[in-house]
Amino acid sequence: MNQFQYVKPSDPKTAIAIVSKEPAAKFIAGGTNLLDLMKKGIVNPEKLVDINNLPFKSIEKASNVFRLGALVLNSDAAEHELVKKHVPLLSMALNAGASPQLRNMATIGGNIMQRTRCSYFYDTVMPCNKREPGSGCGALKGYNRMHAIYNNTESCIAVHPSDMCVALSALNAAVVIQGTGGARRVSINDFFRLPADHPEKDSNLLKGEMITAVEIPANTFGKNIYYLKIRDRSSYAFALVSVAVALDISGGKIRDARLSLGGVAHKPWRLYQSEKFLVGKQVSQANFLEASKLSIQNAKGYEHNSFKLKLVPKAIVEALQKASSNA
Repeated sequence: MNQFQYVKPSDPKTAIAIVSKEPAAKFIAGGTNLLDLMKKGIVNPEKLVDINNLPFKSIEKASNVFRLGALVLNSDAAEHELVKKHVPLLSMALNAGASPQLRNMATIGGNIMQRTRCSYFYDTVMPCNKREPGSGCGALKGYNRMHAIYNNTESCIAVHPSDMCVALSALNAAVVIQGTGGARRVSINDFFRLPADHPEKDSNLLKGEMITAVEIPANTFGKNIYYLKIRDRSSYAFALVSVAVALDISGGKIRDARLSLGGVAHKPWRLYQSEKFLVGKQVSQANFLEASKLSIQNAKGYEHNSFKLKLVPKAIVEALQKASSNA
């Protein structure tokens, strides 16, 4: 790890100004991912700007939006009564992530900004377009069991690691951002990028911009929700496949449906076609099976992860069954 300067500003404007002006400066909150990247030599910031003194630690419910500050700890959000009551899918996804120790340090904003856990990204000897653009993707013909099946390019087949973001995707959350040009809101489904020609860019966040909050619009998904995470072990393991399901059911009929996948793409992968199919349909095994078939129409497996082409639809059916049966 290289030497670096450390500052802890007390207001957002100062923090943003420092990172905007200095190319090798980075924000740090919990540091659960950034410190790993520094130890591996993947990132080498010359200055760390600690933002823990900034006023982004509140959880608030308004009439039409639920807001979580970017510095709220994952553990606090998961167990907060307002979260469990109004956005229980988020609580379920947060509790599926990492380990209790990491959730006690990780923040909402940091969770969004964490980088892929692709082994080729972390191994600085191997080619990786995300770490070193133009060097190639070692996973394409390497060991790619954990990798993407939804993609529009083979420049990078790494997957986004967050469980929380899969739930936020299903809930149509927005990321609130502040920079030198002021504040802006971006749908989380537009915040993350697909690799295309710039796999080194995970998101559409600009240099110096800071996540200040996440906003979830009011919804009717208080009961029929489920987060299914399929992984190699029950704790501290990233998803092979995960499914976030939120249903609005009345009289046995689905009035609204949200489905998003994790562990399968460069970003949380929203299943809009499956959602559209389910709306207006009766809750039934046959309809769940049809929705699951639609989910893999544009999927592509590689040597070691083709099993996901069968696992994804099965996981979707299971998650839909559990969500629809919740009392």
